[in-house]
Parts: sequence; structure tokens; C-alpha cells
Amino acid sequence: MASKKKEENSKYWSARVTRESYALDLEEGVFTWKDPKMIAASLKHSAEASTRRKAPPFRSAMSMLVFYINRAGKNLDKKQKRTLEQAKEELRKLYGRA
Repeated sequence: MASKKKEENSKYWSARVTRESYALDLEEGVFTWKDPKMIAASLKHSAEASTRRKAPPFRSAMSMLVFYINRAGKNLDKKQKRTLEQAKEELRKLYGRA
């Protein structure tokens, strides 16, 4: 119970955004997947299916990916960070921005 209380009162705005944001409905564990193409495709699908986002689909998907990478910071495994960076490139390709 104490950990939940601490989580709710977190001093980090990123924790609040993660808890309360509902702009995109992401597939469970999407940022832990090992295939950058699958990650990018899932983010694209989520962004295009969302009726709650404020930005265009590409920007919403990329923002969510960058937000996760930045939020994870030093705690993100190097191999997984590399996978997520590759997913950014794949997302650009999917939207014709590569």
C-alpha cells in the first residue's frame, strides 16, 4: 500500500504522464519486444486507430517511443535501447520519412 501511495505522489512528471495518458492504446509490452519492425508497426497501428490523440499519427507514435526511451534512461538495457532506436528508423520508413 505504501508503494502505491509513493507512486501516486511521485515527484516525476513522467510517472504521472505514464499513469494518466490515454492518447494511445498500446499493445502490452510493446517496448520490450525484440523486433524493431513489429514495434514500429504496432505503434503505427495504435496511433492511427486512436481517436484521442492531438497530433498527427506519425508524431504521436514517435513521441511515445522517444518518451519511453528517455523515461527508461540509464535503466534501459543497451540491447533493448538499440532495438528501440532501430524501431524509430522503422517507424520513419513506415511513414515515408526515411
